[in-house]
Amino acid sequence: MNNSVLGAVILALSLCMDCYAVTTCSSVTLKKIEIGKVCLIGLIFGIVQAGLLFLGWAFGDLFVGYVQKFANIIGFALLLYVGGTMVYESLKKDCEVMNLNGLKNVILGAIATSIDAFAVGISLSMDMEPLSSVTVKTIAVFVCTFLSVLAGMYSGHAVGHKFGKVAEMVGGVVLIVIGFTILL
Repeated sequence: MNNSVLGAVILALSLCMDCYAVTTCSSVTLKKIEIGKVCLIGLIFGIVQAGLLFLGWAFGDLFVGYVQKFANIIGFALLLYVGGTMVYESLKKDCEVMNLNGLKNVILGAIATSIDAFAVGISLSMDMEPLSSVTVKTIAVFVCTFLSVLAGMYSGHAVGHKFGKVAEMVGGVVLIVIGFTILL
């Protein structure tokens, strides 16, 4: 059991690194940070990431062809949109920031960073991973994603508070670069 828990945590940490990067970059735009909002964003990212892992496992045989063909393009498009919006907003004189302030962008960010979890779920399905093992992995993914989002948002806010529009632009560019690496 210890090896399965350790394996689940390692898998979860590898899947949530992009969530950390995206929330760090995106939270540089927040004027103030509220624990309730941060926890809600963490919950959304955690639920989407863990949910897509489990759905990938549950419906793996049905989705394998589609995910392999379009996962990179979908992830790229979502991150290009969010990152492009950040760069655009950083160039405007009157900055009405939208990145993690809107539910739509939070969900888009969560989906963009969770497509790989869906693909991993499909691979678990193909490996005939039992429900008990997938349940442990799903819980680990949720917890690690939630915590990585909290850490990312607080560290991004600290950088954004200190460096303002420059940090917003750099964060947007980083998201676009992450999108290109997903595409390639």
